[in-house]
Amino acid sequence: MQRRDFLGRAAGLAFFAPDAVERARAATSGDRRASGEVARDEDFWREVQTAFTLDRTIVNLNNGGVSPSPRVVQDAMRRYLEFSNTAPVHTMWRILEPEIEIVRSRLARDFGCDAEEIAITRNASESLETVQLGLDLKAGDEVLTTDQDYPRMITAWKQRERRDGIKLKFVSFPTPPPSLDDLYRRFEEAITPRTRVIHFCHITNMSGQIFPVKRLCRMARERGIEAIVDGAHAYAQFAFRHEDLDCDYYGVSLHKWLLAPHGTGFLFVRKSKIANLWPLMAAPDEMRDNIRKFEEIGTHPAANHNAIAEALTFHQAIGVERKEARLRYLRSLWEDRLGRNPRVKLMTSRDPRMSCGIGLFSVEGKKTPDLVAGLWEKHRIIVTSIGKPLDGIRVTPNIYTTMDEIDRFCEAVEKMA
Repeated sequence: MQRRDFLGRAAGLAFFAPDAVERARAATSGDRRASGEVARDEDFWREVQTAFTLDRTIVNLNNGGVSPSPRVVQDAMRRYLEFSNTAPVHTMWRILEPEIEIVRSRLARDFGCDAEEIAITRNASESLETVQLGLDLKAGDEVLTTDQDYPRMITAWKQRERRDGIKLKFVSFPTPPPSLDDLYRRFEEAITPRTRVIHFCHITNMSGQIFPVKRLCRMARERGIEAIVDGAHAYAQFAFRHEDLDCDYYGVSLHKWLLAPHGTGFLFVRKSKIANLWPLMAAPDEMRDNIRKFEEIGTHPAANHNAIAEALTFHQAIGVERKEARLRYLRSLWEDRLGRNPRVKLMTSRDPRMSCGIGLFSVEGKKTPDLVAGLWEKHRIIVTSIGKPLDGIRVTPNIYTTMDEIDRFCEAVEKMA
């Protein structure tokens, strides 16, 4: 039992069923099936679902905000917190805190960069605002972003407008846009001689639109413009590595699709950019070239960032390609069904190059906030309302979502529509 339990946990899947270890092994190495085939294997995903501690009277389709962590991550958090509390100045600072270096190296290996380019943060907002507020900009400098960017990031730029006199400009695009080329051209045409920064999402939080990251980053670099990429919803939702992006700055929330502890993230900064980027909180001058200067936030729990390692193990045991295929499959189920209703408007591209697991829709003649409230009050289904410049309901299932939950959601929308 000890050996079987160890193997099951090492694979990242909780030991609930007699064949859980065998399934975990298959997920890591022995299962040679195409990811699309695994995406439809309900037996496979039932084993994954048992790794979570959930309230199944609630249908949670807002995993784009923050996701529940699997039991193995929660157990690790508890372990670390209890150990920390025995003598924090020793157990937390001297024993657990140094283990952040293992987490750093594992994240870097998975993302495809040098460990000296990864700072462990509390969320994507902290990561991105480190760059937004840390770049040297002067009055009159222009920053280019989209009107569908994350509101907190727009708020940060508007503060710099008030404080430093920079100019924030917006690029608009239809939902869905006709192509990735169209998105690229909209940025290219909006650049002026005063543009110093372009800021955009890898995949937007509103409609799940994927952007041509590498092309935009290279175009910006060729013109001496800084490019900041918001990867809050991208990392661990679909397969990519840094070489696929070629970005200089990339901010991530790990409590979304990696299923890491709530309040964890990372910031990637290319080595050549570290020295000239100011940290959010002051760091000594001798840390000027050190990625860890972005982690100088004072006392904080080691448990949160150390338990990222368990979330990463769980994620890798399933395999990002299988996870991506499953998320696409779940989205196709509800979109195919609701899309047959003439009053339902699907607002996210079906092109796999431009979207993944996030979908947005609206219902003709119905107010979005009323639909969202009704889904919760009458059916205990959690979705989220997306407002200006769009108007729709965002749906974000996750790997623990069941077929029955998708059916319940579709039935509820059909009745309300």
